[in-house]
Amino acid sequence: MHINELFSLKTKVSLVTGGAGNYGKCIAEGLAEAGSTVIIASRNLETSEEVATRFRANGLDVHALQVDQGDPVSVQNLKAQILSQFGRLDVFVNNAVSRPMKGYDGPMADFAESMRVNATGSMDILREMADLIVQAGGGSIINIGSMMGMYGPDLSNYEGTTMGTPPPDYFFHNAGLLNLTKYLAQVLAGKNVRVNCISPGGLFNHQPERFLENYTKKVPLRRMANNDDIKGLIVLLASQAGAYINGENILMDGGLNA
Repeated sequence: MHINELFSLKTKVSLVTGGAGNYGKCIAEGLAEAGSTVIIASRNLETSEEVATRFRANGLDVHALQVDQGDPVSVQNLKAQILSQFGRLDVFVNNAVSRPMKGYDGPMADFAESMRVNATGSMDILREMADLIVQAGGGSIINIGSMMGMYGPDLSNYEGTTMGTPPPDYFFHNAGLLNLTKYLAQVLAGKNVRVNCISPGGLFNHQPERFLENYTKKVPLRRMANNDDIKGLIVLLASQAGAYINGENILMDGGLNA
């Protein structure tokens, strides 16, 4: 197969949860530029529709649907809508995340709420979207985690800032996502479904200058990730170019943890 065909996503339908967020928009754009019909879904349908409209104005086939990952009924409604409007699902990028906990001293109720959405809700939507992909004859599931699921926090990054201590729930659920990826790759064996995870480092989002200085001096590439850095990796894992990559976690941090 020609290399252009290997990376092509023409005729494929992809879902990106959290598709209106910072990484979500990059992911959706990459999939659509590779030829996929892309559905972005989040709790705020109005925001998602605004993002989808901007993509369509640039000639990309992007659509918006609503889902609350923490609500099983909402997940079932999304599943039904995808079948009704698009007839199939080939690629699911599990990217949505809730961040109710703000630091180490946050209320345990916030930790519990985070687990409800980021652990229980994530498993629910993974299982339901995997079912659609199996019905379509196979495809790709890509979990979006974080390098924080692999390593403890480098608190020196926050020196001289007012950003505070990073919240523990983020580390907890991202670490669990790595092994859940391997679990699903095994459970879905024989169904032509590949399950992989990407663990990005920090994405530039106009963070405080002192944080940027602290962080980027430790990165061999001397910068944070930009909007294009995840696009190629997403298309690789979604397409036939990544057909023999399964059950893997790929660290994308510019060499920070090399």
